[in-house]
Amino acid sequence: MATTAGVPSKELDWLLQELTGIEPLVLRLESFKGRETIKIRYPLPVLSQLWQQRLRQRCPIQYLAGMAHWRHFSLKVSTAVLIPRPETECLIDLAIEALQNSPKPLSGSRQWADLGTGSGAIALGLAEADPSATIHAVDCSASALAIAQHNAQKLDLAERIQFYQGSWWEPLETLKGQLTGMVANPPYIPSGLLPQLQPEVYAHEPHLALDGGSDGLDCIRELIATSGDYLCPGGVWLIEMMAGQATAVAELLRQQGSYCQIQIIADLAGIERFAIAYRR
Repeated sequence: MATTAGVPSKELDWLLQELTGIEPLVLRLESFKGRETIKIRYPLPVLSQLWQQRLRQRCPIQYLAGMAHWRHFSLKVSTAVLIPRPETECLIDLAIEALQNSPKPLSGSRQWADLGTGSGAIALGLAEADPSATIHAVDCSASALAIAQHNAQKLDLAERIQFYQGSWWEPLETLKGQLTGMVANPPYIPSGLLPQLQPEVYAHEPHLALDGGSDGLDCIRELIATSGDYLCPGGVWLIEMMAGQATAVAELLRQQGSYCQIQIIADLAGIERFAIAYRR
């Protein structure tokens, strides 16, 4: 039934694993059948209803389970936040590598900004990868921030991350010129392409986190124009972008004049996915 509905049947196994705690091998071998009782979060009729939502409404399995795996974290998610993608995991490693390769010595305590934090995934990844740094996580959505704060507390990283509600750099006015780096996965999908996305994305994920304007570059332009005021000399500017946007993003960075050593990095699939630059 799942396969004919265009939904991989393995997703049912994943949902059951998350809602019952049954290990994958136990589920695959059906050795759980010998147990007298199995604790589950929801009654069987509710589980059936959730699966029907997946099949008929194409609701993402992560929203049904209320969580998503990212790096080695298990993160709470809801329709208030974008489901963190595997390719975005590369941002953390790229950020740390870029920091080490900065053209100017970066002294003092390190401070990172995660702009548009959503579930808090990037902020959490940075906090873990750079243990002595302070992370400033910003989102315009109060609902998203509540989820990000929950995830930080659950992972014992809340003391390392400061959360702010507002638009991009706006809440960080007092930190101008002090940021070691900025990492963001901004909305970058052209408005006209949104209806062509998979129904799981278009019908359920927040368009605020997807819609990048007519050419997909509205938010990226904003980050290029404003980040120079907040990054310290040698500070890292790093974003994720859509396939096909690399040339335009690199040119915008060059034209702005505040950045040097502009690089385009491909993801594991060979798609030009990330742009890195340094504050002059």
